[in-house]
Amino acid sequence: MQVYLYSKSGHAIGLEATKRCAAIANKLKEFDPILCTSDFRAGAFAKDLLGIRKYVNIDVVRNLYNIMEKRDILIYDTDETNEFMKNDMKEFCTLLYSVQNDISKIVVDETIYKKIDNPSIEKLMFFGDDDYNNLFLENIKKANPLNIDLLMGHYFFLGNEKIFKNFFNNIIDEEEYVETIKNAKYLLTASLQTALESIKCGNKPVLFKREDKIYDEELISDLNIPCINSNDFNEIVKDFEKIIENYPEIKNFQNAYLADIVTKIKIEIDEYKKLVGN
Repeated sequence: MQVYLYSKSGHAIGLEATKRCAAIANKLKEFDPILCTSDFRAGAFAKDLLGIRKYVNIDVVRNLYNIMEKRDILIYDTDETNEFMKNDMKEFCTLLYSVQNDISKIVVDETIYKKIDNPSIEKLMFFGDDDYNNLFLENIKKANPLNIDLLMGHYFFLGNEKIFKNFFNNIIDEEEYVETIKNAKYLLTASLQTALESIKCGNKPVLFKREDKIYDEELISDLNIPCINSNDFNEIVKDFEKIIENYPEIKNFQNAYLADIVTKIKIEIDEYKKLVGN
């Protein structure tokens, strides 16, 4: 009986689901889980930066049946499923969990994202891991030089950093993602997952909303995360500066509780071992 985690990921999607599933996988290390991503680079990122031991590339969630066996356990973070697929998966799997619906909207790896007493970066911008349609690239070209550092996205096109150098104080490579988020006192980001990681580190994120993304407005409101709605980066950074002068109190931050799931998985695996004589 194997434990699998599946996250929708890719150059036009980003890595938010991968980061959540990696956090869960690290809580389930005793079961030697396998992370399945819909892009090979996402799995490599999770192994290099997020502590994942095993990963495989699965193009779409339906292809899980090519590697899974009946009675395996699956945790998934994707919008690819419909009710028919969910019912089919429930019959196939011993345990089945949707990250968003069955676990939590806040899933941050507490073993990685910890408070640093003296963050080394005062102000940082992180657009997200993807910019397939060049939204960030085209909009930033209209801006004046900005007094802020930039953390590159994992799927940003090669060579874009040469353009970004004209607008930012410092360009930080995506391979330094974890340490950079931990060390950024004030974070300006379009990624809600990254904002949550920043909060867990005791830092102060401001969310600016991308026109090509859908956000969990209820969660943002519940946590009281300050937001900016604009595509003009001159205005975005000005608003950011105003917000961090009097940063609001973050409320109701409740990270995912996984102890019950760990217990249930352990019970099922132990029962299975008894059944097959291991």
